[in-house]
Amino acid sequence: MRVGIPIESDQGETSEICGHFGSAPFFYVYDTIKKEAEVIENKNDHHEHGACNPLKAFDGADLDVVVVGGVGSGALMKLNQAGIRVCQASAISVKDNIELLKIGRLADFTTQHTCQGHSHGGGGCSH
Repeated sequence: MRVGIPIESDQGETSEICGHFGSAPFFYVYDTIKKEAEVIENKNDHHEHGACNPLKAFDGADLDVVVVGGVGSGALMKLNQAGIRVCQASAISVKDNIELLKIGRLADFTTQHTCQGHSHGGGGCSH
């Protein structure tokens, strides 16, 4: 399983999850089978609210699941339509969230949890 996680800075597996998917500067991508990780730059971090292109953000990386602290409904729908599961982060670090995902302890993100705008922390959004 390939997992994508938005991060503020590259600190390896101890990186803290970015509060909002679309504006994360980087993504930590981890392959749970190969046990390999890479950090990629967000190719879509400068966009108007609601105009996030999540597939462009990952620069073509093939993902099965994304773990986020907050995400807009448009990005959530686009990820789901591409067959990518979106889970809500429940820990601070990449490593802890990957471990929680492996044991089935991360909830799927739903539209009720999505961010409603950049001016407040609505829903599950933490920015």
